Amino acid sequence: MPNYYNKDLYKILNLTYEASKEDIKRAYKKLAKIYHPDVAGSDGDIDKFKEVKDAYDILSDDEARKKYDVLLGFYRQRLEKNASKTTYKNKYDTYVKQAKKHSQKPESFSNSINEALDNLFHNKSGKQKQKEELKTPINGSDIKLDVNISCFEAITGTNRKVNILHTQPCPNCEGRTFINGSTCSMCNGTGEISLQKKINVKIPKDVKQGSKIRIKKEGNKGLYGGKDGDLYLIVNIEKNPYYETEGMNILCNLPVTPFEAVLGADITFPYIEGNINVKIPPMTSSGQKLRLAGMGLYNKSKTKKGDMIITVMIKLPQKLSKKEQELYNELKLLSNDDIRADMNAK
Repeated sequence: MPNYYNKDLYKILNLTYEASKEDIKRAYKKLAKIYHPDVAGSDGDIDKFKEVKDAYDILSDDEARKKYDVLLGFYRQRLEKNASKTTYKNKYDTYVKQAKKHSQKPESFSNSINEALDNLFHNKSGKQKQKEELKTPINGSDIKLDVNISCFEAITGTNRKVNILHTQPCPNCEGRTFINGSTCSMCNGTGEISLQKKINVKIPKDVKQGSKIRIKKEGNKGLYGGKDGDLYLIVNIEKNPYYETEGMNILCNLPVTPFEAVLGADITFPYIEGNINVKIPPMTSSGQKLRLAGMGLYNKSKTKKGDMIITVMIKLPQKLSKKEQELYNELKLLSNDDIRADMNAK
């Protein structure tokens, strides 16, 4: 907080040191309307507005405000109101006295105060803290990422190139968000930086919906010798109008013509490993199911395989020739079966 160790930021905002965060926010908005040239026009004062803005930036940030309060003695006044915090009050006196011995120059004094405040709030010296951090490894967190594949890719396996967004503590401020009382320029006060990485991953065959695929050490990085996190790919099998998976089973919606459903037929349809032949019994209704054993997915131990469950879908032709229309009319005249006889509205 150089340049502000000897200024009353609360006074700039027309507040007292007991102001809440909401008070600070309201005061800033009020003064901005008065001094900002874009709002106040010719009555604005850019230098005054900058001073108001700088005061707001510090006091609206909890950590920066805490350090500033100690620097100006406001925090000390708060501590004196609470007898249970006399230990921190005494530490405050000690650290400020030590900081003053370093230099009488304002800049040096301010830097010394900031170092002392870091010690006060972390309750240890910088060297001691660094030493302890090095002795305390922090494991990196895991990353979860959704990956979409087709039904056929779930059966055969596939490869995907995925983008991973790694988040790790800022190496400049080591996650503390501030350096010497100022917002860290590398992470802009967030305490974290983000890095993107592209990797190729293998999706194994016979993978199920919602499966988790673990990629070791591709998560967020560990600190101080801690282990790197892992990447978990969550598999999402996309919908297909004809094929989908359900556990170890493959579900197939098979279109058939009206005459194939009525008369029965031997039907050949395409699949991953070549064509499949299936016999449609005569008088098969739409929605009727047929099961082909052992045509599904393997279980995890590769000891058992699911089935293919076929649902018959009677599909009407989109175009009819004149001869076909004549034949359908002839069927209509010949048919005497009332297919709605069983309907009951009661």
